[in-house]
Amino acid sequence: MTAQARRRETDRATYQDVLDTPPHMVAEVISGTLHTHPRPASRHVWASSGLGMKIGSPFNYGDDGPGGWWIIDEPELHLGEDIVVPDLAGWRRETMPEYPDTAYFTIATDWVCEVLSPSTRRLDQGEKRDLYAREGVRHLWFVDPDARTLEAFELRDGHWLLLATLAGSASVSLPPFDAIAFPLDALWPDVISGTGNADDGEGS
Repeated sequence: MTAQARRRETDRATYQDVLDTPPHMVAEVISGTLHTHPRPASRHVWASSGLGMKIGSPFNYGDDGPGGWWIIDEPELHLGEDIVVPDLAGWRRETMPEYPDTAYFTIATDWVCEVLSPSTRRLDQGEKRDLYAREGVRHLWFVDPDARTLEAFELRDGHWLLLATLAGSASVSLPPFDAIAFPLDALWPDVISGTGNADDGEGS
């Protein structure tokens, strides 16, 4: 191995870099590069938390839904040498029969949702999306609090197929959670508080 190759190998970020990151930052390692960004802003957190509650109750616990899932906020996923922290992720119980008592997860998820923000948009829609495809994650959602949209993708033959783009007060009933329905605008705090204007409609 040449000296240049050794330097490149040494410069690759590791889990220790994640552990050394200040607690107010989110740290991820993709293709040997450390990516850090601030904790999510309040609208981002509301959208992520709201989606987790809408899905978690029927799919984690079987409340008015089929159950059979583990739905988790911000799990740390170790996928090969890559470390990512999606906003939400879900495993079917067949994929991960037992909930692990560990600091991170090593089993690829069945569903991932990224809530887009200016600091993470390019990474979420670029390298992380490619990584999820590589790992065989079947379903990927992007929620955009600024555009007030939800995009749902399904992995087919190693490529992402856009299933739907929802906007306004469209009903969210999409794979793999099409056993339930809820209004998209429940994810926007000003609509819930009655101070926002929601536009009706949906796209595909």
